[in-house]
Amino acid sequence: MKSNSWRRIGAFLVLALPVAVVLAQTAPPVAPVRDQVDIWHGETVHDPYRYMENLADPQVQSWLGAQGAWSRGVLDRIEGRARFEQRLAELDEGLGDRRFDLVRSAGGKLFYLLRGRNDRQVKLVMRDRLDGVEKLLVDPDVQAQRTGVPHAVNYFVPSWDGRYVAYGLSAGGSEDASLYVLDVRTGQQVGTPVPRVPADGVAWLPDSRAITYNQLRQLSADAAPSETYLDPAVYLLRLGDAPAQARAVFGPTINRDLGLQRLDNGRLLFTPGSPWVIAATNDTTQPEGSVFVARVDDLAAGGAVPWRRIAGFDDHLVEMELQGNDLYYRTKVQAPRFRIMKLDLRRPQLRAARIAAVPPADGLFEGFVLGRGRLLARVRQGATIGLRTYAPGDNTGRAVSLPFAGAASIAGDPAHAHSDFIFSLAGWTQPGRSYLLQGDSSRPAPGFETTAPAGLPEVVVRDVLVRSHDGVMVPMTILHRQGLKLDGANPTLLLGYGSYGHSETAGFRTGNIAWLEQGGVLAVANVRGSGVYGDSWRMAGSKLNKPNTWKDAIACGQSLVDQGYASPATLGIMSGSAGGVFAGRAITQAPQLFAAAVIHVGMLDAIRAEDTANGITNISEFGTVKDSDGFRGLLEMSTYHQVKDGVAYPAVMFVHGLNDPRVDAWNSTKTAARMQVASTGGRPVLLRIDAQAGHGIGSTPAQGRSVSADSYSFLLWQMNKRRLEALP
Repeated sequence: MKSNSWRRIGAFLVLALPVAVVLAQTAPPVAPVRDQVDIWHGETVHDPYRYMENLADPQVQSWLGAQGAWSRGVLDRIEGRARFEQRLAELDEGLGDRRFDLVRSAGGKLFYLLRGRNDRQVKLVMRDRLDGVEKLLVDPDVQAQRTGVPHAVNYFVPSWDGRYVAYGLSAGGSEDASLYVLDVRTGQQVGTPVPRVPADGVAWLPDSRAITYNQLRQLSADAAPSETYLDPAVYLLRLGDAPAQARAVFGPTINRDLGLQRLDNGRLLFTPGSPWVIAATNDTTQPEGSVFVARVDDLAAGGAVPWRRIAGFDDHLVEMELQGNDLYYRTKVQAPRFRIMKLDLRRPQLRAARIAAVPPADGLFEGFVLGRGRLLARVRQGATIGLRTYAPGDNTGRAVSLPFAGAASIAGDPAHAHSDFIFSLAGWTQPGRSYLLQGDSSRPAPGFETTAPAGLPEVVVRDVLVRSHDGVMVPMTILHRQGLKLDGANPTLLLGYGSYGHSETAGFRTGNIAWLEQGGVLAVANVRGSGVYGDSWRMAGSKLNKPNTWKDAIACGQSLVDQGYASPATLGIMSGSAGGVFAGRAITQAPQLFAAAVIHVGMLDAIRAEDTANGITNISEFGTVKDSDGFRGLLEMSTYHQVKDGVAYPAVMFVHGLNDPRVDAWNSTKTAARMQVASTGGRPVLLRIDAQAGHGIGSTPAQGRSVSADSYSFLLWQMNKRRLEALP
């Protein structure tokens, strides 16, 4: 698509000022070294910045403030950075109002999150029907204006009759949500909020007059952070009752006879018309755990609930839907690309379960939704996700014809009350659009009206395979403007993640579009540790196999250089969270390959992670320091411990929110301090800290645009992108 807006974009430049010019007046504040030496399984490990783990220490806070001011000064000197942020705002505005996370009640009411064109924060809204009038239910910006701290809706669960909606609200990006209940009809809050209720643990009883929720314990001031997710309990609360009146019905301290572990966080599953209730556990990281069944009447009676175990972790029930006497579940047992099974709960032995659906030979199941008389599954094929519909008795299904190749997500229908499905579809260069799939049709009709920014670039999308260090072929998607010259001079950004089986997926992201408009190349790699090829691909990048994740990243980066997309002077890498291993270890193992890196909320000190609130939940993914093999695996994947003195590292920007509940901010502070004194490359190492943000969830659009503008401008500056050619 060509338009005058292309020429207008060409007027803003991100210039590569010489590093010496930008950094000459100041230098980053140096953190004192207070080396702590530990002996792990006979191996000596140095930790020169251990004291930074106490972020409340006045000296640490002073250093953080100075680092933040220095980094802000550097970023603000990058010519064109402000214009980049303006362009992101224009793209956001061009998307118009965005609606996502749709859930339909049995009566046809539609609940969803809305990010309005000019809204500061995502709101919870509803309609009485698909074409009905939109009604605002919860606006977290009201709390933000009252307190001066950003608030966010973390989750929502409508009651079956649509009369009420339960939702979680948290502040400052902390994700420390309290549970609220709203009367949809009156707009009034019901009862008082319940604190410490994380997402994915809230459910309504079939009568829509009581709710169950998983609540974390109130810890003492001197409790270890690793106690945070241990010994939770599921409570049942009648509408209008005070939280103190809630009854504990499930959990490791409630059902000591069930053999639950301290880290077993529970949730209950109900469906109207079913006499059964399912209790399922997980460690908050792995989706599977133990599964139990009981009768709803026994749960509501008030006595001890006679839970009956039907599955354990090794049965790998990773997703469940309840319908009448049947439990549908997705599992990888005897199906590395997953299959959907159906179990009659009147005879709840898994060996009696029947196959309800299998994916096509070239795809894998990413998820499914049950409707009335039909099942709709999401089928992954590389970075795209299509849809496949399954009628009763047909376990092979039929593909749904989608308007374009992208990633589809399906609106929830937890009551299985509708014979049609609402879904959304987004692509690399196509914003998300909603559609309605009716009956047994394989062709969807348009749903919500959507808009797209004007003047989007014409983009080439290529799916390629890259040979990694051991000969394994790694899938990667490359995006760039038409007419790209393969002369090695293009600013090229490698993206990836590689943990938990989470795969890189097609989607419209304004930062990516702005990068492409600058003449940049995007390369999105599904390295090992992702789930792009199923469970075996995921396990090939976990625990002691974790080196495959960053070695795959290095192979993909080298391929981009070899193919002429980039050179080491124009190649960058970016990731975040557990993807800090992907990016951090790539630049520490192959620093000569990259010009720059940006690591958002990265897990960078894997040795110390186990002692944090969320670290203990990640033992199942990364391993434990308590055994020698696990320790050595964690040491190898720990970027902080792999930084060596006298190495010319690329330019790096570490981004973190101080309220991050998933990856403690000291991961970034320690690694930034270490790399600033170790690197001899003369390139900057920045630490961008936000005191009113966390892991990124709940950040306002303005916060998100600021981070993106800093990240992309920093990368372009370090890639010596001195000017843009005139755009057509």
